Order: sequence, then C-alpha cells, then structure tokens
Amino acid sequence: MGGVTSSLASKFAFFPPNPPSYEIEEKDLIGVVTVTGVSVKENVDVRRVKTKRGTEIVVMYVRNPLARLTVLYSHGNAADIGQMYELFTELSHHLRVNLMGHTLTHTKK
Repeated sequence: MGGVTSSLASKFAFFPPNPPSYEIEEKDLIGVVTVTGVSVKENVDVRRVKTKRGTEIVVMYVRNPLARLTVLYSHGNAADIGQMYELFTELSHHLRVNLMGHTLTHTKK
C-alpha cells in the first residue's frame, strides 16, 4: 500500500512548472543561451547542452572570484532555472563558491 501512496504523492509533488518561469533565447551555435525573465548578471553563464543519452539540459554556472570550490546543485523536478536563478547567485555569494546548477530543458520554443 505504501508504494501506491508514494507513487500518487510523487505525481502531485514533483512536477516542473508549466509553462516554465523562464524563456531561452539562443545566442550562438555552441550552446550559449540567455535566460529571459530574470535579472542579467555578469558572473552567470547559461548554456544548453546535450547529455550522452541525447537529453537536452540547461546548465547555469555562477562564478565567484573568491571561490576555492565549485558546488554542483542538482535540484528536484519541482523547480526550474528561472525559479532557482536568484537562489543560485545568493548561495554562490554567501558561501563564496562557484555554483553549477541544471534543469531539464522545457519544450516550449
């Protein structure tokens, strides 16, 4: 019975926002993109990359000049880069780390 409950709960609890909270604008042919709907920051790079299995993901890298470490932040399915953008930049700043986060690419073009 527990398996049915957790399966049902995951269908309602873990889903990305639809439509996504951001849009992607292609900048060039090597995967560099701009995320719209968020404040542009000089120390943030966003790219669209393909995984070995062919899935496209959006990767955000926040550079901190004081960093000695890089944190890979893998969040759950219930968020997207647009929602996590400010959190990523604040964590990078306060923890003095570079931070890389990712999300599955939304399908809206």
